[in-house]
Amino acid sequence: MPERNLFSYNSIISGLVNFGNYLEAFQLFKMMWEELSDSETHTFAVMLRASAGLGSIEVGKQLHVCALKLGVVDNTFVSCGLIDMYSKCGDVGDARCVFDDIPEKTTVAWNNIIAGYALHGYSEEALRLLYDMRDSSTSLDQFTLSILIRISTRLAKVELTKQAHARLIRSGFESEIVANTALVDFYSKWGRVDTARYVFDKLPRKNIISWNALMGGYANHGRGADAVNLFEKMLAAKVGPNHVTFLAVLSACAYSGLSERGWEIFLSMSEVHGIKPRAMHYACMIEILGRDGLLDEAIAFIRRAPLKPTVNMWAALLNACRMHGNLELGRVVAEKLYGMEPEKLGNYVVMYNVYNSMGRTAEAAGVLDTLESKGLRMMPACTWVEVGDQTHSFISGDECDSYKEAVKRQIYHKVDELMKEISEYGYSVAEDKNLLSDVDVNEEQGVVRYHGEKLAIAYGLVNTPEWNPLQLTQNHRICKECHKVVEFISLITGREIVVRDASRFHHFKEGKCSCGGYW
Repeated sequence: MPERNLFSYNSIISGLVNFGNYLEAFQLFKMMWEELSDSETHTFAVMLRASAGLGSIEVGKQLHVCALKLGVVDNTFVSCGLIDMYSKCGDVGDARCVFDDIPEKTTVAWNNIIAGYALHGYSEEALRLLYDMRDSSTSLDQFTLSILIRISTRLAKVELTKQAHARLIRSGFESEIVANTALVDFYSKWGRVDTARYVFDKLPRKNIISWNALMGGYANHGRGADAVNLFEKMLAAKVGPNHVTFLAVLSACAYSGLSERGWEIFLSMSEVHGIKPRAMHYACMIEILGRDGLLDEAIAFIRRAPLKPTVNMWAALLNACRMHGNLELGRVVAEKLYGMEPEKLGNYVVMYNVYNSMGRTAEAAGVLDTLESKGLRMMPACTWVEVGDQTHSFISGDECDSYKEAVKRQIYHKVDELMKEISEYGYSVAEDKNLLSDVDVNEEQGVVRYHGEKLAIAYGLVNTPEWNPLQLTQNHRICKECHKVVEFISLITGREIVVRDASRFHHFKEGKCSCGGYW
């Protein structure tokens, strides 16, 4: 072009930013200043996006100074761009300063600052801002609701998500892909995978994130066949899978024991889809081998892998050793993990239990001494149960001092009643100690009868209608003894009990668990 104006410059700069060519966009932006000595508010907004894309807060601040000098910082596009830039570059404080200085805050401005807080893990503050937005009479759009759902996912606020879902429908956003994909993700992560499927099926247009969210939900809930069927349906719809897709479907095969299908899908990654497997995919295959008891084959598979073994790969093998009672190999693998992550508390717990189970009391005592010298302390196992819109927490041996005396007696009486009833159905306390238990090593002494899971279930059974499934969340892997107890309780009460532990979801129904006894 013999002559270029602001419009032509803005067009090409916007195109470059849209396609992620941020450095080239900045080169043209500099040329524009040198050639025209001018700019538009739209240009600043676009270049702030480029700064965010590069993660360069220094460049973003220079743009901020230019906008201040030109008096365009109060423009809606510029101010929203500044909030977005500071948030994505990690400076939520400056983003908040820009937001607070906006005289008339738009929906986009609110969305940007709330998303910024949520992005950096300030979920409670993000939620407070959402309430402020609502109280300011600013209209909520589909992006606001999608942010709300993501925050609810982190905070496990089911009732809040239900409200957001209802508002989506009332506002006519039932087909909107971003917010509804967030709903699929939430329902999948919090034990309502059938509801996730309902939302998914309602979407007229689905992207790869939608497919992956539901597939991952099926995997976590032990519904491997459903995950594989969804994977095949996705391929038939001509949607190209990515690394996350294969992680979801291979995890589903591993969790559900679909060994043959898992190997077929793993091999198809590179042979059919041209996707090079990563360490996380190899970890899934190690779990498949481990579930089948092929521990020697799993070791050989790790050695043949064209990458350095990762923590997750060794952890998958360690879990197999735990389930199959291979103490010697478990000790070797646990020591490898200890060497890779010497500051991770969980590895000390594993090491202690490996040595203790093998009768190596001196080594076990040495692990505890190391813990003490490092100032590390094992956190108590905790279980949460939902009753209405409230969440109640229990730890093993909990004396329930936060409850009234009558409620405390009711909880313990219900546990005793349940234990007596399941004993009549054939339950007996296991004599063997759990290998590589994930719970605090001190909990095995004197509190097995009143583990947090049992207290939470007792409270839930007393305070919820008999037709409601119980929803429990744990910060540790459920122990074998409690797993057996919950199976019996689901049988005698006829209640469905969903437990989300540190490993996966367990759906207990009519005396059986979705994990098939392997977790």
